[in-house]
Amino acid sequence: MGTPRQVAAPLVVPAPAGVTIRTRLRLTPADETVLTEVGGFLGSLASQDLAVRARSGTAHDADSWPDRKRLLTARSSSRWAGSITRATHDQWASARRAQAAERAWLRGEITRIRARLSRPLGAKADKRCGLPRGYATRSEWHGKSRRLSALQDRLAAVEADWAAGSVHVVRGGKRLARLRHRLGDAGLGAPDWRKRWQAARMFLAADGESGKRFGNETIRVTDAGQLSLKLPRPLAHLANAPHGRYVLDGAVAFRHRAGEWRDRITADRAVAYRIQHDAVRGRWYLTASWQRPAAPVPPLRAVLARGVLAVDMNDDHLAAWHLDAHGNPVGAPRRYVYDLSGGASHRDAQIRHALTRLLHHARRCGVGAVAIEDLDFADGTSREQHGRSKQFRRLVSRFPTAGLRGRLVSMAADRGFAIVAVDPAYTSQWGARHWQKPLSTPAREITRHDAAAVAIGRRALGVPIRRRTAPPPRDRRDPAGHRTVQAGPEGRAHEGPRPRLPGPRTRSVPPGRGANAGDQRAQDHSGCAVEQASRSRGAPSLDP
Repeated sequence: MGTPRQVAAPLVVPAPAGVTIRTRLRLTPADETVLTEVGGFLGSLASQDLAVRARSGTAHDADSWPDRKRLLTARSSSRWAGSITRATHDQWASARRAQAAERAWLRGEITRIRARLSRPLGAKADKRCGLPRGYATRSEWHGKSRRLSALQDRLAAVEADWAAGSVHVVRGGKRLARLRHRLGDAGLGAPDWRKRWQAARMFLAADGESGKRFGNETIRVTDAGQLSLKLPRPLAHLANAPHGRYVLDGAVAFRHRAGEWRDRITADRAVAYRIQHDAVRGRWYLTASWQRPAAPVPPLRAVLARGVLAVDMNDDHLAAWHLDAHGNPVGAPRRYVYDLSGGASHRDAQIRHALTRLLHHARRCGVGAVAIEDLDFADGTSREQHGRSKQFRRLVSRFPTAGLRGRLVSMAADRGFAIVAVDPAYTSQWGARHWQKPLSTPAREITRHDAAAVAIGRRALGVPIRRRTAPPPRDRRDPAGHRTVQAGPEGRAHEGPRPRLPGPRTRSVPPGRGANAGDQRAQDHSGCAVEQASRSRGAPSLDP
């Protein structure tokens, strides 16, 4: 057995600083025509600006940005140019981060495969010496050697792009672009794909401006729900309102966070808007977003004062258990099932519904924090990391780690709960070893995931995961049975009997106090050592 790795301390996750809400737009055919034309024109400008930004690479500096914005301003307007250049820079930076992540992943895969190729066939792993297992067969070894060569070629290409500062970005998405070459497999026609492609490449986004009317001068939404946008200069002939603006006929109504949004626009605080077209459903949506001031992170001891609701995340359900401030499970475990099959919208709705029920249970328990594992399955689909079982790798890759954690942090912050992230090391193993059997009853069977939730909660509270030993039996004979020992040999000082205190064993006065405290053995009591000694030597007769 290798040495267990060091477990990181739990921490309170900061609340999100950004807010996003979304609603559907009810548009007339005339409104759809104008938005399609404006979005297509601005999308072409965004594509040209992205090409300029990608060609500059790492040589882009603060002086190049005004030149790009000045070029776009002459063809649209100053505000549209600012939104386009900022969105372009964010897209390039996101592609750069993805490139760095791919480079790190390729290096890790190459290192693992090289280490396993150097081991004999069928060799077992030696965790104590840090040696991986060898490949099972000669054919697998040969296939992995070919994969190593392919990964090295990919890494060389990525390293060259990284050094040159070039990234590969597709406006509209690479997945949709590749779908053009296999329309028959997807069951699409060329006109349907073209509609999706044009909708994905439209640009209808405007950054907020504090101090302007209703927080945005480019895309404006009034408190009465009237939506209007500033048209680019070449499309000014489409305006139906003064100052080159187009007012849509339909009214905007936000259902989620409507009060907070209305407070911001009435105070002329910045709100960013984005108009999107879903070509598959034939719907239009408006997204509003803004930033909140960063809230201070509360101390860990304060959020755990009323206990914690511990959650173990799985691929098909959440296992939750309420623990008090001392780490004792309270009540019965709860399980919140969700189905991650289907499309992205279905998965998002399933996760949101499960988290809503979870937070309702946390409110009924009266806790102030929810503890969850700080999971990251970046290497979940790696065969070198998780073995040859395709089913297990697929199971790990289906875990909604990032999506569930981000949504939980956002929803918990709105309801006044803090999220405590704990190290996931050994929670399932130690929970099943120390808590699954003791908490099971004939009427209630505790699963491994329920026991893991208890381990997660105890780690968040800062108490050991191991249970205390049972009290000693009435005697120490073999028929009475043995104690249930949960602690190892190093914990005997905490689990054994109390040490004997020095001094006489008397209950009347403390040791060393009283007139007869040090003269107990000399008194004539029944069974005293003095009496026994005198009888053994033969006491002298008192008769005359």
